[in-house]
Formats: sequence, structure tokens, C-alpha cells
Amino acid sequence: MALCGGVGAMALPSELIVHVFSFLSDRDKLRASAVCSRWRECLFYPALWTRLKLRIGGGCTGGGCGSEATPRLEFLMRKFGSFVRELRLELAPVDGHLGPVDSHLGPANQGAPPGRTDHAALQRDHAAQLQRDPQSSPRWREATATYLDQVLCVLTCTRNNRNLKELSMYADTCVLQEEGLLDTSYLQHIHHGDKKVKEIQQLFIELLSNSRQLRWLSCGFMLGLVTPCSLASLSNLSAQSLQHLSLLDHQMAPLISPTEVERLAGLRSLALDFSDLTSELCGLLASKQRVPLHRLSLLLNAATLEGTATDDDWKALVRVSANLRVYIMALEVDGGELLRVLKPSLPLERLHLDSYSSAVTDGALELVAQQYHKTLTHLLLLRDDGHYPDLSVNRNEDPLVLLAWRCTHLAVLVIHGYTIWSHNLVAISRLRGSSLRVLAVTEESIDFDPDQWTYVEGDPVHNLVKEVSLGLGRVWHPSLDPNLVLPEPTQHFHREMHAFSTGM
Repeated sequence: MALCGGVGAMALPSELIVHVFSFLSDRDKLRASAVCSRWRECLFYPALWTRLKLRIGGGCTGGGCGSEATPRLEFLMRKFGSFVRELRLELAPVDGHLGPVDSHLGPANQGAPPGRTDHAALQRDHAAQLQRDPQSSPRWREATATYLDQVLCVLTCTRNNRNLKELSMYADTCVLQEEGLLDTSYLQHIHHGDKKVKEIQQLFIELLSNSRQLRWLSCGFMLGLVTPCSLASLSNLSAQSLQHLSLLDHQMAPLISPTEVERLAGLRSLALDFSDLTSELCGLLASKQRVPLHRLSLLLNAATLEGTATDDDWKALVRVSANLRVYIMALEVDGGELLRVLKPSLPLERLHLDSYSSAVTDGALELVAQQYHKTLTHLLLLRDDGHYPDLSVNRNEDPLVLLAWRCTHLAVLVIHGYTIWSHNLVAISRLRGSSLRVLAVTEESIDFDPDQWTYVEGDPVHNLVKEVSLGLGRVWHPSLDPNLVLPEPTQHFHREMHAFSTGM
């Protein structure tokens, strides 16, 4: 970096050094800051750190030990928390601190492909153990205490940030909440646990009330963070500027009330629990006084469906929001419940059916193909109990082949835990061709019909790979990329919802 006249890089003005740093990756910025103290000072200019994306915790799932990461988090938040404009924080599942998941592989993992452990079942096992003996896992108590301290750190450093435009936080504590292990009584086993939760809630309220230009607010399964009263504290300026809202938790009471949604007239995307999408809320979203809604992400579980949006509600909403598209993830939902949810007027674009034991029916897939052939682009079928039901049994045509034929915009198809016959897989690849950008099928899900391959020479798997590759117009292999479908369903929903909503 030599300059004319023998003047060294130290003679460069700070503004120019900061400008050069702005072209570097975060890792290279940190390396450059080790050159000298002046460059290190330049590293912490606010202009270089308008956006922070952090993943903390979960030593057993690849994120590093949560307690070891706390000092680094505190350093970053003290430096940037007061002026950062976009903050995305993911806290790894608490069960990552309970011990390696491989150490007790049992029914929860049977049938799961590499990279896809059934963490929900493992969490339920941990929860049952903790419920029997709350004192049995000091590591769990330590991990929960660390989680609370980290959330306190983030909110303490950002509560007065008036420049914050995007706040996205996620932590998978939903299973333990469902088991009643994270209520007020159980938090007494954590040092100052209930006191810290109240402080977290108050800090979150202060952050919302102090915000002035918030455009994106997303909180997913954050223990003790959001209450049904939190959204009421959002400042009027942020209520006018907010374009995306996502508040998800497994609390019984809705976190988004119709009254608060009425204030947020500029919402363009919304994510919430399906049971919270009532007829009243749907009617408010269909108001002509609002900005049309473009994206709606819904998490469906075994909760009651009473009072949820009817087909007439969807019709009214689509009349006002003509470009609306919907993403649904259904967790442990059987075919009957799914048929009640899938209304004809619902503009479904992405459907993710994920379960351990519940199975989708051929009738449900046929309904999807008939009703959403103009809008469906993504279909994910995932099941982990190792039984691999055959959806084409007693049928002349495979329902997945019919769906691929009818849904002309289908771009992503992921299958695990259901039997798909090799010749049907070839048919799907030929029907959709190169427009099917992702065809992910685990090898365990593929079966071969002896009658179809009697006159084919060579290895059936090799021939299948060749035929599907020809159909898609690219090299293909049976596999399920762990980056495509995350092991934690709620984490997958959180990230997919983010990509879906930012793609407006």
C-alpha cells in the first residue's frame, strides 16, 4: 500500500481507510484491524457496521458454546448496539447444551437422513427427563441462564437505538415451553430466572417505544420476550413505517391482536400462528384503507382451528391484496386437519408438511394439485418415523406425478419419509424439466418396481440417476442437503419466512 513520495499508509485519512474497509468481508475487516491501532480504531466506525447477523450457542449443533460466546456478544453490542440499523440474532436450541445428540440415538433418529436428526423428539425426551427431576440437568440450567443473559445484553444495548430499522431474533425453546418447563415456577431453578424474564420484557417494551423507523420486526420462539401486550408499546412512527411483522410463540394467547394490526396499516408481510388468523383479523387485513398484503406466512400445528379464516374471508382478502402469496408449514398435522385448512381461495405458494408420525394422505395432495395449480411453487414432504408410506397405493396414478403435471410453476420438490417409485421420479423430472430447480429426494425414500427394470441393464440406481439427470437437464443425485431443510422445523420456518417475505 505504498504511496507517492515514500509516504506510508498511515498518512491516509481515516475516511479513506474506512471507505477501503467497506469493500472487505467482516472476516477481512477483523484481520486488517490487527495491522495497527489506528486501523483498529477505523474498524469501529459506525458506517462499517450498519448490519449485524449473529448466531450464538448450541455447541453440539455447530454454533459454538453459548457461554463462551457471551463476552464476544457483549463486546459487539457495546460497540454497535446503539447505532446498528439491521440486527439479526439466532440463539441455538437450548438442548444443544444437554449433551451430544449422537450419544443416545433411538427411535427419534430412525429413518432420518444424514444431517436431519429429529430434534423435536430429542427435545421431548429431554423435557420428560427434566420434568421428572428438575435438578437432574445443571447443564440445562446453565444454558438457560446463559440464554437469558445474552438476550438481556442485546436488549440493554439496543433499547435506545432510534436508527434501528430491522430487528430479527430467533431461539428454539418452543418444545420446553409446551412441556411447561419454562414457566415462572420452573424458572425458579434458574438464578434470578423469573426476575430476568420480567426485565427482558420491560427492555423489549422500551426498545419498541423508543424506535422511530422500524420496518422489520420478527421474534420467533424467544423465551419470555413477547407478551400479548408488547406490541401496544410500539411508537406511532414505527407503527407507520413497519412493513413486516412476525411474532411467533407457543403461548395460548395470541401475540398479535386485531387492535394492534389496525394501527399497522403499512404492513406488506405478516407471519403468525395459523390459529391466530381469525375471521376478525382477516377482515381487518382486507380493509381498503390499508396497504395491500403481499406475503403471509402461517405456522400450523395441532392447535384448535375454531374461529380461523373461512373461504369467504380469504376471498375478501384476495380481492384487496391481488398479489398476496401464502407460505404454510404444518407440523404434526394429519390429513383431515389439512383438508380443513386448505381453502379454495387461499393463494398458496409454498407448502411444507413436516411430521414425525402423522402422514399426509393422497387425497390431500390431490386437493393441493387441483386448488393451487396456478400458484404452488414449493412443496416439502418430510416424515421421520421410518415407515415410508406409499402415497400411490391403490391408485392408477401417483399423486406426486399428477401434482407435478398440474402445478406448472413448481420449482422446489423435497421428499423424505414417503415411498416414491423410481419410474414416478423419472416422470416428475420429465414433466417439469429444468424449471424444477430443486428435486431433493433421500435415497431411502426411493423404491424400484421389478417389472419396470426387468429389461434395463446395469445398476437400477445408476440408471435412475441418469434418467432423472436427463429429465432435469443437469446432474442429479438422490440426497437431502441439510442446508436446504434445517433439522429444527421452527428454525427452518423462521429462515424460509425471511426469504419468502424479502422476496416481495
